[in-house]
Amino acid sequence: PANISAPIMPGYGPSPRVTRASSTAAIIGALAFICLISVASGTYHLRSGVATRGSVRGSRMGIGKIFRRQIRRGSSCSVASSMVGAPAPADKKRVTVVGGTGYIGKFVVKELAERGYDVTAIVREKSGIGGKSSLEDVRKGLPEGVNVIAGDVTDKNKLDQIMPETDVLVSCLASRTGGIADSWLIDYEATKNTMDSGKEKGAKQFVLLSAICVQKPLLEFQRAKLRFEEDLMASGLQYSIVRPTAFFKSLAGQIENVKNGGPYVMFGDGQLAACKPISERDLASYMADCITNPELQDKILPIGGPGEALTPLQQADILFKAAEVEPNTIKVPIQIMDGAIWVFDQLAKVFKNLEDAAEFAKIGRYYAAESMLLMDDSGRYNAQITPSYGNDTLEDFFSNSIKYGLQGQELGDQAVFGINKKD
Repeated sequence: PANISAPIMPGYGPSPRVTRASSTAAIIGALAFICLISVASGTYHLRSGVATRGSVRGSRMGIGKIFRRQIRRGSSCSVASSMVGAPAPADKKRVTVVGGTGYIGKFVVKELAERGYDVTAIVREKSGIGGKSSLEDVRKGLPEGVNVIAGDVTDKNKLDQIMPETDVLVSCLASRTGGIADSWLIDYEATKNTMDSGKEKGAKQFVLLSAICVQKPLLEFQRAKLRFEEDLMASGLQYSIVRPTAFFKSLAGQIENVKNGGPYVMFGDGQLAACKPISERDLASYMADCITNPELQDKILPIGGPGEALTPLQQADILFKAAEVEPNTIKVPIQIMDGAIWVFDQLAKVFKNLEDAAEFAKIGRYYAAESMLLMDDSGRYNAQITPSYGNDTLEDFFSNSIKYGLQGQELGDQAVFGINKKD
């Protein structure tokens, strides 16, 4: 999402520009690079399935059209308060959460339970990293009193059978890889199933975890998320569409490498892809606020963490200081990704099973170059208008990770090139 890390390539040094006229060696290198991306995947929680080609094509909207529509609706919000941890609700609303075992979802469930809501989490039979957590494992990992129901959100009929009577729906669903069919299955179809089924059981409000990157939709998962956002805003439900910037987790991939004396790898000049990272705890608190704060309702809500926006160079400097090591960076030309994308686009025209590989290359390119900040009226990323919330800082996160390790921050299926992957 807003929640995907730029590809991390230890030891990948500077390379010459890769173009359509590149040498055979350069093309082979690009192929190897994209194969790594396709194996590593992105940062989205995937369920296998098939989306129709028609649904994909029909959803594509121009960037300018979407952006202007959001501006007309007044979707931008003012700078958010840094205060977190609202009191328990006076009325014990019934809140149903989907995606509640994911990286952000489990913190959202915990936050809602601590605030006194009657929380139900709809989960897969096998959840967690690699689907290795049983239903009993999930129950043990969530707060006492949370009702846990096993179900398949990709099947509307089955979901109807288990969906409880509810007042509020909270979705933390996201595809695991960002592949074309998987994005539409989870980011659109499963999330819409949740909305439709919940409405039939009395839901009046929907809090959606989306991503700030959908404001510039060049990738299929972004188009799928936007399609659902449109449906939600037209549904008649009270809605809060939360679009966070980068998570701390998405910036954790190089901690161990730097701690052990390795270089910090970045793309271009290190000024690309700035962000205002937010912790899972602060984001969960903000999403819970949406249930009771009228100022956060019926709005699109871009949100970042506290402090100034940070470029990769600044992030690296913070990590070097936390690890108490000498600065050591490698800057990879962004053009090498353009070569990989061109190669796989050509191959995908012949071999349809390579369409996802081409998409993964585009995901890597996007997050290596695009900032996770709110865009202004001119379409430029603007740190000054990107709202901030919370108390947790990247400095504290890096320091704690260096001292105590990355427990709870394992990337699992979302690891890029296997770094910090926990099987």
